[in-house]
Amino acid sequence: MKAPMTELRTSRLLLRRARPEDLHALHLVLSDERAMTYWTGPPHQELDQTREWLDSMLASTPQESDDFVIALDGRVIGKMGAYRLPDFGYILSSRYWGLGLASEALAAFLAHVFTRPDVPRLRADVDPRNEASIRLVKRFGFVETGRASGTWNTHIGLCDSVYLGLEKADYLARPAS
Repeated sequence: MKAPMTELRTSRLLLRRARPEDLHALHLVLSDERAMTYWTGPPHQELDQTREWLDSMLASTPQESDDFVIALDGRVIGKMGAYRLPDFGYILSSRYWGLGLASEALAAFLAHVFTRPDVPRLRADVDPRNEASIRLVKRFGFVETGRASGTWNTHIGLCDSVYLGLEKADYLARPAS
């Protein structure tokens, strides 16, 4: 079963389901060395790597995944969502860092995903050196639930993980901002 054609709109962004024609735009993101620093793999050198990644995203069912590409002014600049629920993550082209776009996309995603009755919580796996991402998810109520050493072997070497979780009930109880 394919994911429904859900679109999430913010004042500047459109979060929508990925499409095959997003390949080249996503390759620009996934080959961005700065953006990929704390990702679970190295920057994509070949378009075929991105094609496999995108094909996997497109093949995911709504029961296992709730994933979006992030578009600004019609251009795909990243992805936000849960490739495998309840684990979620995001990546944004480094050209767009520092503009509040990740925060805007995360707010839209959380408001959407927690309407699902089958999603009681989300979990983020963040490299402890990625202080900006840790600050971002904590602003939305994520709390640290654990740590592990040597969880990812990537292009920057062996990486650790800090796990942060957000319970649906805690998200819903937060004051509106």
